[in-house]
Amino acid sequence: MKIDIVSDAICPWCYIGKRRLEQALVQAPQPDLETGWRPFQLNPEMPAEGMDRKDYLRAKFGDSAGGRNYDRITEVGREVGIPFAFDRIKRTPNTILAHRLIRYATREHHQDAVVETLFRGYFTEGEDIGNLETLARLAASAGLDAGKVAAYLAGAEDDDTIRAEDAFARQIGISGVPCFIIDRQYAISGAQPPEAFVEVFDLARKSGEAEADIV
Repeated sequence: MKIDIVSDAICPWCYIGKRRLEQALVQAPQPDLETGWRPFQLNPEMPAEGMDRKDYLRAKFGDSAGGRNYDRITEVGREVGIPFAFDRIKRTPNTILAHRLIRYATREHHQDAVVETLFRGYFTEGEDIGNLETLARLAASAGLDAGKVAAYLAGAEDDDTIRAEDAFARQIGISGVPCFIIDRQYAISGAQPPEAFVEVFDLARKSGEAEADIV
């Protein structure tokens, strides 16, 4: 089974969705599972240096709505074992560098570890994941070589590819994340409960068996 996960590293529901997917895979393990994290920018017009968090929230939600939204996310986070600490976040970053790091980590077979490290760093430790030096340090904690990561991020490799894949996701109708695409046939939009994933796993398995019978 192949699961493509369209996500952004600063999307709290993507972190929750990751946990719920993990719960679903405990309930219904999938042999020969392959996962791939695909880029999507929640804020494609974000300046390269990011924005002050308070200014970002004020622009996005107004003076009070943001707090109510994050209270709900914090509550759901506790249910899946994520100790969200939004008060630690001082800047909302541009996530191009984070997406490039994930792509680099994929080639080094550290993709899942890096994705988890980015989510944890941003949402529980308040790390600025738009900062090159911070990303290199986080990458090292996930098993990559910090120097090689820093050199890669200092260049432009994969930049155009990330932007093109982000644009393609929007072209095929993805307007919010997370979006989980199962075997390129079934899509789960949002951080759905584990049972929703299990149901789609079953559909994908039956579809695969039917195709095998035809062949």
